[in-house]
Amino acid sequence: FGLDHTLTSGVVSGLGREMRSPTGRPITNVIQTDAAINPGNSGGPLLDIRGRLIGMNAAIYSPSGASNGVGFAIPIDTLKTVVDALISNGRVSRAILGVSFLESAQARALGIESGVLVLNAPADGPAAAGGLRGTSRSPDGSLQLGDVIIAIDGSSINTEADMFKLLDSKKPGDKVKVLVARGSRVALEGSSGNDVVTLQI
Repeated sequence: FGLDHTLTSGVVSGLGREMRSPTGRPITNVIQTDAAINPGNSGGPLLDIRGRLIGMNAAIYSPSGASNGVGFAIPIDTLKTVVDALISNGRVSRAILGVSFLESAQARALGIESGVLVLNAPADGPAAAGGLRGTSRSPDGSLQLGDVIIAIDGSSINTEADMFKLLDSKKPGDKVKVLVARGSRVALEGSSGNDVVTLQI
């Protein structure tokens, strides 16, 4: 509203929530508050009753589109990890597979009830180096589905959120074993013919 040095108050109405970043990556363990988050508040501090920093205001869920609704803040423990990395390295490095993927809701329309369908594995990424295959079109125009990631290091991957959560526990340079359903077995989760590839992420 163009008014600086403004304070709003409320209560912490929930812990351990989950929200999505603009890139679709889930942010876990988010603090929920009913303190009003107005335009310009995002990035501002969430303080407890003693004035201690407990989080950074990040988003608001408002069915009406107004500034009243449920606010979300990224907890200080998460922020500390990011800030330390920025101070030390000037950037935050995250482990990645190096794939683009189809969101789970859309993949279900193709008959894929579980797992993450790989759309593309760029040649310079870890996935391509490990042999993951993307989705393509055959010469006759039919759709050839790519690999479907169904597990990483033994942990089941049902949606892209599961994939991101697991990758958040890894560091760049780690090696992971990725179980994929491939080709005619794409819809057959748990098939003994599934392929395992090792990637350095």
